[in-house]
Amino acid sequence: MEIFDTIQVAVKAVNQVLWGPPMLVLLFGTHLFLTFRTGFIQRKTFKAIRLSVTKDPDSEGDISQFGALTTALASTIGTGNIIGVGTAVALGGPGAVLWCWLTGVFGIATKYAEALIAVKYRVKTKDGRMQGGAMYALERGLHMKWLAVLFAVFAVLASFGIGSMVQTNAIASVWKTNLDTPGWLVGIACGVLTMAVIFGGVKAIAKVCEKLVPFMALFYVIGCIIILCYNYDFIIPSIQTILMMAFKPGAAAGGLTGSGIMMAARYGIARGLFSNESGMGSAPIVAAAAKTRNSVRQALVSSTGTFWDTVVVCAMTGIVLVSSIMKNPGIDVGNINDGGELTSLAFAQIPYIGKAILVIGIVSFAFSTILGWAYYGERCAEYLGGRKTLLPYRILYVASVIAAPLITLNLVWDLADTFNALMAIPNLIALLLLSGVIAKETNLYINDIDRVDNAEIPGMEK
Repeated sequence: MEIFDTIQVAVKAVNQVLWGPPMLVLLFGTHLFLTFRTGFIQRKTFKAIRLSVTKDPDSEGDISQFGALTTALASTIGTGNIIGVGTAVALGGPGAVLWCWLTGVFGIATKYAEALIAVKYRVKTKDGRMQGGAMYALERGLHMKWLAVLFAVFAVLASFGIGSMVQTNAIASVWKTNLDTPGWLVGIACGVLTMAVIFGGVKAIAKVCEKLVPFMALFYVIGCIIILCYNYDFIIPSIQTILMMAFKPGAAAGGLTGSGIMMAARYGIARGLFSNESGMGSAPIVAAAAKTRNSVRQALVSSTGTFWDTVVVCAMTGIVLVSSIMKNPGIDVGNINDGGELTSLAFAQIPYIGKAILVIGIVSFAFSTILGWAYYGERCAEYLGGRKTLLPYRILYVASVIAAPLITLNLVWDLADTFNALMAIPNLIALLLLSGVIAKETNLYINDIDRVDNAEIPGMEK
């Protein structure tokens, strides 16, 4: 285990640099900048939700808009919503919940912008498949092939971190804790199931996600609502505590101690990015495969992913955790560094079925994320080396799923943070440099909604 300890120390040192003030400013600043550049596109969220369940069958693409959205949601609604928020609270204090939520609110604009340029600069392969993402936007929109290659490399690496290892490790951890199942057995089971789906391509992945995502999200939200009913008298105090500790260094309330503004922001924003992936450039890869007549329409649909993931689910998880801590003084947050443990204690308040809700929630969330990220990694691997890379990538991906339970959880999370940051940097550069294009097409949509809904935008690239 010494080698893992050495690697973890090194990775933590790298993360201190990657997730320092410059990265927080770049990420959150991009969210704010694109919010204003798009005319506060968040105000169109409910229209976007309507569009997400509206078919666009006569358009080019591989899967439906809803299929693209649920595949993206499968990748984002994962352990970040359960264990990630718990980790943010444990290490950054209750104030981290607000920073996580704000990352989602303003991140809606970034997710919108990512999807817009992904569809605008997408290409059709010789066999008729649609491919797009930050790598194509960097290459075709900015003529920065070298940066496109870097993004694709970082995305492939990230798929093994956030996509397979973190998720499988979380599944193994919860099964071992609650059912005493050996980690190696869980790894093999997850590997076999993953292989059975991802070898069917994006249509197979989307088909599974369309069925699994609505069920898993609703199931988990019901569990959270039950806990909030138990903690009803601490809901308002918990929200007040979250707001106060987000901006007051060393603040204390209800037996909780704040970790300072920088720590709250660092873990809140990092876990917010991990959860909703706004700014990473991952979800737009599948958005580019959607059947849509124009980039603006799909961009709106894609933006709802951040709304559901962070503005709703992560916020609910944060209030559940903080209200549970305040209601149960026996929970010693100071000695908890594992977000999963904190979340388990909160769900243990539900008699008889609390554990089952959490286990089913984590397993379904994590497995769907494994599937979604397999697609992201495939597309980036294909961009780098062509179709001949698909089989080797799939084999390596399944192998990483099987091996994940043998690696310590803290190291897995730290590696995921590293890859997330490295992947986000070139994507954010693309968004900022192409913000003029994003603003121009957004204005066309806002000024003439009916025409964009029923026809192509003039001058829009295929």
